[in-house]
Amino acid sequence: MGELRLKRIYEPRSASDGYRVLVERLWPRGVSKDSARLDDWLKEIAPSPELRRWYSHQPERWPEFQKRYRAELAGSGELVDRLIAQLQAGDVTLLFAAKDEVRNSAVLLKSVIEDRLSS
Repeated sequence: MGELRLKRIYEPRSASDGYRVLVERLWPRGVSKDSARLDDWLKEIAPSPELRRWYSHQPERWPEFQKRYRAELAGSGELVDRLIAQLQAGDVTLLFAAKDEVRNSAVLLKSVIEDRLSS
């Protein structure tokens, strides 16, 4: 089993990244597709446009965002399974664009994957 990591897309690629997957619905500003050096872009696993707009990275909405995004992820089981399968083959880095490195959808997605692996 590989290691599951989080990283901002704006940070340089490193050898320890392993499989690099962008988990944002929108392409990050200021990043070219060449410089991103992605292995995959799973925009469908990101929060819905409605949820993303509602949350708008407002810290006071984080608890409710977590509930709503977990509910959305429950309907995206095949995409979570795809990431788990990739993790079984080696290291995986979930790439995100948010400035808040503690309260963002990639943090929650990582938690959901880890919960699935431990159960």
